[in-house]
Amino acid sequence: MKKILIIEDEKFLVEMYKVKLEKENFQVISAFSSEEAIEALREDIPDLILLDILLPRKNGIIFLEEIKKIKLTSKIPIIVFSNYDDSLTKERAKQLGAKDYLIKTEFTPKQLLEKIKEYF
Repeated sequence: MKKILIIEDEKFLVEMYKVKLEKENFQVISAFSSEEAIEALREDIPDLILLDILLPRKNGIIFLEEIKKIKLTSKIPIIVFSNYDDSLTKERAKQLGAKDYLIKTEFTPKQLLEKIKEYF
């Protein structure tokens, strides 16, 4: 079973995506901040990370910078999934290895699921 770490501070969205992904036989781990995500990575390495940019304290870009420095986590595919639509942030996320940068309002849960499946 493929494992996905969702890093998102809006609990409603986490629950919605978790239900959708689990119905498709993905195991879902959730974190509501960069710090929680780092802790989750110490316990279990996912097959893919779904990352919001606008997070409390440390944003998604800082999280990307941190995990790319760690050999064990540097190769995990990351899809940025955020409403933060800024060209410099998109470019920086791609430089840091994000496979994709998706705007939440442009994707239904079903479309997001199809996008995720592309990476498996």
